[in-house]
Amino acid sequence: MIQGALFNPSRLSLARKRRGLTMTKLAAAIGVEPRSISAYEKGEFGPDENRLIQLSSVLGFPVAFFFGDDLDEPTPDIASFRALSKMTAGQRDTALGAGAIALMLNGWIEKRFELPEPDLPDLSREDGPEAAALALRQQWGLGELPVKNMVHLLEAKGVRVFSLSIDAAEVDAFSMWRQRTPFVFLNTQKSAEHSRFDAAHELGHLVLHRHGSPQGREAEREANIFASAFLMPRASILTYAPRMATLDHLIKLKKYWNVSVAALTYRLHAVGVLSDWHYQTLYIELSSRGYRKKEPNEGLRESSQILQKVFTALRDERISKGDIAGELCIPAEELDQLVFGLALTGLVGGGKSKAPTGQRPQLRLVSS
Repeated sequence: MIQGALFNPSRLSLARKRRGLTMTKLAAAIGVEPRSISAYEKGEFGPDENRLIQLSSVLGFPVAFFFGDDLDEPTPDIASFRALSKMTAGQRDTALGAGAIALMLNGWIEKRFELPEPDLPDLSREDGPEAAALALRQQWGLGELPVKNMVHLLEAKGVRVFSLSIDAAEVDAFSMWRQRTPFVFLNTQKSAEHSRFDAAHELGHLVLHRHGSPQGREAEREANIFASAFLMPRASILTYAPRMATLDHLIKLKKYWNVSVAALTYRLHAVGVLSDWHYQTLYIELSSRGYRKKEPNEGLRESSQILQKVFTALRDERISKGDIAGELCIPAEELDQLVFGLALTGLVGGGKSKAPTGQRPQLRLVSS
């Protein structure tokens, strides 16, 4: 037990969901009735010291984690998930749990670094998602050129980008506004092109659906149209795309916009370059070659400038990954998963933290 501290039931609930466990499975793992877990999480009574140690061991969170303040935990109604209907409740809860840990980490970082301010307009009143994508490109001065790096662009505009690191095909990405700060979570185990489209898709949610409307399939459809138009502007598609493209042509051409061959094929059809028959023919060939599951000539994975600069600065200050995890009362592995595929922490060992300076260093980013 932590001397003078009170057990926090909400933290037990978060840790359980983060591990994708039901109350019944957690109860079986520590040898109690499900009713006991329910009582712990409702605050009816707390676990004794031995049970708490068991909970800590099974859930992989230090005992101190269960005695902190209430955490800012995302809920399904404020988080925009792709393919929500295909996700299990456990997968959704695991992703939302990652979101809660990311909010903790982001708060820790913002106390020490001056991060870019959010610069995302509300485009919900634009004449459709394609018009919104064009308006945002104009506002950000992108013109018709391809976006070199979606993660860098989002970060430069004040979006906090983290990794989900979930090995589940049903979990692509999700985004949310927390107060005035936008967050995007990417499944970095997908192909580079898939992750890049997910980033643009979530950007669509952030600028189109900030106030929560529409929901469900209509919101997903709009975000898909936005992402397609944002990554592949109509004018550039009409300029560079061949009229009678073969699949091999498109595999070479996709590198110009850094998108998947499936996304490029869909966009060509959407802007009228491909007839219905031509589109269907290419789509069938895509599937027969296995390119719906395995991207041909996959590009380079996009990384984070923010996280890399933060961890480099912390390393220079002799602040280790263990120091950060210790302050947040979380396992160090949680930090690894939040930056997986986005940055190498370079923080090892126990370290000996320097005292923080009075002024937060400002991170300079190069937008793409």
